[in-house]
Amino acid sequence: MESFWILGSIAFALMLGAMSPGPTSIYVAKNSIAISRKHGLFTALGTGTGAAVFGLLAVLGLQAFLLAVPSAYLALKICGGIYLLWLAFKIIKHAKEPIEADHSSSKAMTLRRAFMTGLITQLSNPKIAIVLASIFTALLPKEIPTYYYFVLPILCFFIDAGWCSLVAVALSAEKPRRVYLKFKAVFDSAAGAVMTVLGLKLIFGMK
Repeated sequence: MESFWILGSIAFALMLGAMSPGPTSIYVAKNSIAISRKHGLFTALGTGTGAAVFGLLAVLGLQAFLLAVPSAYLALKICGGIYLLWLAFKIIKHAKEPIEADHSSSKAMTLRRAFMTGLITQLSNPKIAIVLASIFTALLPKEIPTYYYFVLPILCFFIDAGWCSLVAVALSAEKPRRVYLKFKAVFDSAAGAVMTVLGLKLIFGMK
């Protein structure tokens, strides 16, 4: 029963984190509306996989390593920030390019690429590992049962991928897609601007 409440508390904290707007939700939304529901779902699977990787690293003690070696954390933040800035540049660059209503744009992005984009976008933010480690430290018992090393990454995957999948399904409906096609330049420019801010925030550590 104690394990149930511990895992339930962790799941609740993870859900709150997954629901917070960020680079992954922006990219899932964009792929869902601009390309197809399937591409949005594969992007969500990628973000979930990234969350599982961070979950495993967090429970294994990545937080202690990053805090002990600040240069490693700084390097990861810079690399992640540069990747987000690159994504922002791509989004803004193609903001004014039209998308045909027959989903022909899906030819430009395979499902595998959608998955990898979601994965890399998730892994570009090492702060997630710190947040997860903080949650685990606060809620896990002093002696962690062995099965937690398997359960926690799986929990991270299903919560993150599940929430992002809901976003993908909701935003890939016909009405949101029509609105996006009508105001594509505005939406893409806004998404690119937000992604730029997130990238700069990651690099320079702005609050």
